[in-house]
Amino acid sequence: MQRLLMIAGTALLAVTAQANAEGDPAKGERVFKKCAACHAVGEGAKNKVGPQLNGIVGKAWGQVADYKYSKNLIELGDGKVWDEETLDVYLTKPKDVIPKGKMAFAGLRKEADRDNVIAYLAQFKEDGTSE
Repeated sequence: MQRLLMIAGTALLAVTAQANAEGDPAKGERVFKKCAACHAVGEGAKNKVGPQLNGIVGKAWGQVADYKYSKNLIELGDGKVWDEETLDVYLTKPKDVIPKGKMAFAGLRKEADRDNVIAYLAQFKEDGTSE
């Protein structure tokens, strides 16, 4: 039974990763406008209320320079990475992932919006240039 659950869980992650990989960056740029009050991306992006998000896809939690993260994120983030799956869950409802985090945003209910914004963020390298 445990093996069956592990196989099912792996399949679910694969489907989720595939869905995120198929997001549309142009549509994600429009969705990101909801995030832009607190976050920035691109060349010259600076931390705002939230950290700048250049290179966030694949980055370890709590690693944006000169940003003061919540104690809860630091405690929970040891060894964790902002991969597409984690970002999808976080963007659905941030408080489910980091209950005492600073993020006040309620989340993106539509899966397509999450897929698209993740695809948009994934195109930015750490220096803010896009691929």
